[in-house]
Amino acid sequence: MLPILLRIGPLEIPTYGVLVAAGLITGLSVASRLGARDEMKKDEVLNLGIYLALAGILGSKLALILQESDYYFSNPRQLFSLSTLQSGGIFYGGLILAILVGLWYTRRNDLPFLKTADVFAPGIALGHAIGRLGCFSAGCCWGLPTTLPWGVTFTDPHSHATVGVPLGVPLHPTQLYESAAGGILFLFLYRQQRQKQFEGQTLGWYLLLYGAARFAVEFLRYHSPEAMLLGFLSDAQGVSLALGGIGAWLLWLRPHRRELPAASRP
Repeated sequence: MLPILLRIGPLEIPTYGVLVAAGLITGLSVASRLGARDEMKKDEVLNLGIYLALAGILGSKLALILQESDYYFSNPRQLFSLSTLQSGGIFYGGLILAILVGLWYTRRNDLPFLKTADVFAPGIALGHAIGRLGCFSAGCCWGLPTTLPWGVTFTDPHSHATVGVPLGVPLHPTQLYESAAGGILFLFLYRQQRQKQFEGQTLGWYLLLYGAARFAVEFLRYHSPEAMLLGFLSDAQGVSLALGGIGAWLLWLRPHRRELPAASRP
């Protein structure tokens, strides 16, 4: 809807980039506050947050390139094109790489992984909610055509040229659906973190509930043929099922789950 936030001569500042940066900063601020409440060192939280942000950006781009490998193999110059750089990538690619980096970082620095992941989960949900507003401004991650009264029609040729969103057609605002889900999830997780009964509980709820929300939104979202599994589910829905299963395991099935003493709960 507003792909370029500001133009200064030849310099263009994309709204997407500004909102993604705002989401990263806001999410890291939330994690820092929750980490302090959990008696974690501020520099450990900030350092890990930077690693996770970089992993999220890299992983989302790599997932996009892998999904569209035939196109990029035929058009290698597009790897460094404006459309690729401005595209949001694939969130699940960033999330998976961020989890792997988090496992590596916490093991290397002798930090408890589940406790640390609980601290970051609410901030990730909030940062993602803000980032999806960036997707909406750019036009990427668009939905299927709809006749519903809240359908959104994109009209900016710049959006069509950079991310391919159809113009002049009312579409499901799937970016806003996911942003709203992320905001609600943040409120739930933030409260959950203050009342959690065992390590990994907040992370488990994040994986389960975000996976469920993303699975549902995917039915209303446009997908290229390369993004489909078995012809009726998207690859994101497959990942949603897997992560939701991990979340359920953390919440109810994980063996040797230790309840936190009431005095030590955040």
